[in-house]
Amino acid sequence: MRVPLSWLKDFVTIDLPVEDVGRLLTNAGLEVKTTELIGIPGADLVWDRDLLVLGHILKVEQHPNADKLVLATMAYGADVPEVVVTGAPNLFAYVGQGDISGLGLYSPLALEGAELYDGHKDGYVKMKLKGRPLRGIHNRCMVCSEKELGISDEHEGIILMAKDQWSPDYQAGTPLQEVLGDAVLEIDIIPNIARCASMIGVAREYAALTAQPMRYPEANVVMEGPSTEGKVVITTDEPALNPRFVGIVIAGVQQKESPYWMQHRLRLAGQRPINVVVDISNYIMLEMGQPNHAFDYDFLRARADTYAPDGPIHIHTRLPHPGETLITLDEKKHQLPPHAILVTDPLSNISLGGIMGGLDSEIKPETQNVLLEAAAWNFINIRRTSTALGIHTDAGFRFSRGVHPSQALLGARRAAEWMRRLAGGTVAQGIIDYYPHPPAPVTVTLNYAYARRLSGLDLSGEVMAELLRRLEFMVTVHEDHLEATMPDHRLDIEGPHDLVEEICRMYGYDNIPNTILSDPLPPQRGNPRLEQEERIKDILVRAGLQELITYRLTSPGYEARLLPKNHPAGPDERPYVTLTNPNSTDRSVLRHSLLASVMESAAHNSRYQDRIAVFEVGPIFLEDEEEILPREQTRLSITLTGQRGVAGWLDGEMTYYDFFDLKGVLETLFGELHIPVNYEVAQHPTYRPGRTARLLLNGQQVGVAGELHPVVVEQLDLHIEREQPVLAADIDLDAIIPHIPPYYSYTPISPYPPVEEDLAVVVDKDVTAVTVAEIIQQAGGYLLREVRLFDVYEGEQVGKGKKSLAYHLTFQAPDKTLNDKAVAKQRQRIIATLSQRLNARIRE
Repeated sequence: MRVPLSWLKDFVTIDLPVEDVGRLLTNAGLEVKTTELIGIPGADLVWDRDLLVLGHILKVEQHPNADKLVLATMAYGADVPEVVVTGAPNLFAYVGQGDISGLGLYSPLALEGAELYDGHKDGYVKMKLKGRPLRGIHNRCMVCSEKELGISDEHEGIILMAKDQWSPDYQAGTPLQEVLGDAVLEIDIIPNIARCASMIGVAREYAALTAQPMRYPEANVVMEGPSTEGKVVITTDEPALNPRFVGIVIAGVQQKESPYWMQHRLRLAGQRPINVVVDISNYIMLEMGQPNHAFDYDFLRARADTYAPDGPIHIHTRLPHPGETLITLDEKKHQLPPHAILVTDPLSNISLGGIMGGLDSEIKPETQNVLLEAAAWNFINIRRTSTALGIHTDAGFRFSRGVHPSQALLGARRAAEWMRRLAGGTVAQGIIDYYPHPPAPVTVTLNYAYARRLSGLDLSGEVMAELLRRLEFMVTVHEDHLEATMPDHRLDIEGPHDLVEEICRMYGYDNIPNTILSDPLPPQRGNPRLEQEERIKDILVRAGLQELITYRLTSPGYEARLLPKNHPAGPDERPYVTLTNPNSTDRSVLRHSLLASVMESAAHNSRYQDRIAVFEVGPIFLEDEEEILPREQTRLSITLTGQRGVAGWLDGEMTYYDFFDLKGVLETLFGELHIPVNYEVAQHPTYRPGRTARLLLNGQQVGVAGELHPVVVEQLDLHIEREQPVLAADIDLDAIIPHIPPYYSYTPISPYPPVEEDLAVVVDKDVTAVTVAEIIQQAGGYLLREVRLFDVYEGEQVGKGKKSLAYHLTFQAPDKTLNDKAVAKQRQRIIATLSQRLNARIRE
């Protein structure tokens, strides 16, 4: 939020330098991201106090030698007024009117030698003003536009400021720095400081931090019109969603420009001036933090003549009917979600409560009579609706963070009075105020010992109370505790811990002393499960993979991409844990699949990387009907795709990861964890048939690994070559971690030489290599140290339905050198066992 310092000074005295103001607010939790300086020392263009002053326009005459130029006589505090030659189009209306000093028109006047921006060049190019003749008249001064002063890009006319009873007290000759010079603080309004989403909110914080009183604006309104009794009725079906609705009728408003001082403040605060009615609405929202909305009263009255010819306008807030739509001010048609709160009448909806008005009821150029609305809305519901519809407005920003219902009446009264003053409206007598359930004041008890323990500050109860009173808390001090009643604008105070935070903010975080922890340390206990998860991560990183940490939020639609469309298995029908107020529809539920999250990241990175080897350890969330919270299951997902290595001049051939690379990673993992996981051919709709295995631990499936189905790869939108396989594994760590042994035996390295032999075994085609290896290992006994498959052959030489598996065997004794006789004996035992159990024959 952009906060002009001059606006803050309406409510609190600010004597500190701009840098100190920003530092003070930032240290108190209002982070000042940037500071923009306009005209004052430190700005890119500093307005010279002697050469850039405020001029009073006394007379405007036509230039005798040019139709597009005029002569403006300006008083600027000198003995003799200055005649300025200018082509400003907004001065031509005053030509020939003679002495116009009574109109109170003022404009920035640059004297010869002043440095300005050149309004006729693109960008901001500085120039120094020099006197020269213009069509026969020497001109040494200039009246300025906003662009020439660096306020905005506006260069169509000069700045015209009218002096009246509501404007600042303009005086000719005043240095322009004092009139329009400013510093604008860009403050990051995070949710816990929503109370500061206004000028008054920021000023209130500054006043508290500097122990100064606040100067609140008047909320009195002059009501001289007829009574509103019987003209407008306000009701609601949803008092919890719309706790208060205030309406004020204003007749005879004039649609015109707002005064320059208001336009200038709005521009500095990031708003575009439109007309006096809209500008006042935005001005009050920025000033007080209470959004308001102006309806065309005559439009509402015409509708009322249809549903109640002799009755009042009936404003009613409700939830939408099934299929109901609304066209908002931006001319977009919206299908309304069932939780959206609407402002309606008996005919149809007219506004989206707390977010944006409807197109039909907006203020039009011919509008003269206005129904001014200021209301309170449930902040969670406003946030849900704004997110669901993708409508983000300044009003929605404030209401979605919480605005107390008490502010509605103050905002309505203040806006109505400004419409009376600046738009010439007549405010009807009587305020329509629908406020069915005013909230009770909130009081929190704070124990002194608790506050001292939590903050580390040894403060007395009186000092704590005084710090809270700065923030407008009503505090009663007792012997060992205090009771603090919250001001209306503090919706964020929920308990004593919040009061301690406020005490620390006011005391100053920089002033809190360094102290040694006085509480006894809790017992230090290990977390075996977390330690094993970290161990798994370390193993995978050493295997060449990178760790991911992905969003735990996803959408059912994205997770459905893990199955081919129209697959008989169908989508996941288990209920999701759904967010009430998601930031986007793509992050609306807690995930059921970790693999989907990993593949989303892989798909994004496939646009930029030729090689992807990643993993994630994280939870999935399954709704439990018997519990409030979902069940969390810890999973491990791995993805490999792309080039196996970097091609070089020694070996320029590029090869892709395949199933055996993934299997090697898994074997490395389970080998270092010392758990006996086996692999078995399987079918799974996510994976490619014939290239899928399920992982078994003690006969129980603990995961699936393989190459993803080509249809699934296409649905996941991976940017890869057509023939490039995508390997993935999804493993249940909850089933694996309990089986990781805390201790394991190892065999010392033998000092004696090994004996290596090769053995080829012909078996039926459906016998797995793992089965054969296990039999060989069992038969070989303790002397057989390693069995490694190095070749698989199928062909006519081994017979139909058969295959040949070649293994490399390593024999080694721990206590002696093996001779040929001992190795031959073991070899014969292995051959006999294979022949007996698998009906295998040995190829010599």
